[in-house]
Amino acid sequence: MISADDFLSGQILLIDKPLHWTSFQAVNKMKWALKSKLGLKKIKIGHAGTLDPLASGLLLVCTGKFTKRIEELQGQKKEYTGTFYIGATTPSYDLETEIDNTFETDHITDDMVRDAVKNFIGEIDQKPPIFSAIKKEGKRLYEHARLGEEVEIQSRKVTIHEFEITRIALPEVDFRIVCSKGTYIRSIAYDFGQALDSGSHLIALRRTKIGEYSVENAISPQQFEESLENEG
Repeated sequence: MISADDFLSGQILLIDKPLHWTSFQAVNKMKWALKSKLGLKKIKIGHAGTLDPLASGLLLVCTGKFTKRIEELQGQKKEYTGTFYIGATTPSYDLETEIDNTFETDHITDDMVRDAVKNFIGEIDQKPPIFSAIKKEGKRLYEHARLGEEVEIQSRKVTIHEFEITRIALPEVDFRIVCSKGTYIRSIAYDFGQALDSGSHLIALRRTKIGEYSVENAISPQQFEESLENEG
């Protein structure tokens, strides 16, 4: 059994973040559980790599002295699975906003979908979505977007180590991607649509790995709380 002292000394906890939760909500629930179930008055806790509310999957949560390892963990390769919707775009590149444009898909073949992957392997220039938490002129990009302000977004280098198409059932395309820190899968969705002379947005996303850590070994925030019931 893990004791209160173990959490203070430092733990890396593998959490399966539920859909529609923010990463902050997941960490907050765990912090509350540690304080209420184990009687801890103060504990350091934080996560390595934010997941959007519309994404589920692996969240690495560090406690105690292991919070010093957050930056190191954030820098590791990440694996995602999910689904693109081909033939339509949204301003946020995902389901956070409504469809703003629709496109033809009759010309798209399975071979075209598989060939489009080649454009994304290796180091690529990627523009983050306007609906992202990156700061520009003192404000988050999504704050500019919600005010209807036009902002020039600089592209940045990211690396796509693996990109596999796992199902084609147009308008849906399932994928698996292994990528570097800072990669926006939503931007890949948008750019993938353009590579097919069409449009695309992300309709499902799940983070399955961070470095050697796998979501297969993760538990939900609720299960974490339940695991502490007999620890106090």
